[in-house]
Amino acid sequence: MNSTTHSSHRRKEILRGILAVCTIIVGITHFIRPEQYARIVPPPFPPLTSVYVSGFFEILGGIGLMIPLVSVAAAWGLISLFIAVFPANIYMTLHNIPVEGIPHSQALYVARLPFQAVLIAWAYWYTRNPETQLGAEKVAKLT
Repeated sequence: MNSTTHSSHRRKEILRGILAVCTIIVGITHFIRPEQYARIVPPPFPPLTSVYVSGFFEILGGIGLMIPLVSVAAAWGLISLFIAVFPANIYMTLHNIPVEGIPHSQALYVARLPFQAVLIAWAYWYTRNPETQLGAEKVAKLT
């Protein structure tokens, strides 16, 4: 592995850790302050159930992203989750719903919407070339 490839690989792994930790933290907050998230759940969905289910899968996805054997499946799960919660982000924006911990600004709410695509692309990155990730050689020996 040349130094450019090594540097790129290292950056990818650091960003994997950041994505994993961030999704775990956000998932945990779903259980600490569920009422904050329940406010933005669109009416057809059960608010608290939706919050707890999405929080559970955020935590699970973040943990899974760090385990080579399941990291690709976890990345696909996070992609699905980011798509599934997008209606809540739209609902929050359309109805200008304040959420504790996020500055109450309609412009910020609108600016957050495209960030969902960034999260999806970020998770998708970990579905590509999983054989190059840390720990992959151990998984290869198991299969």
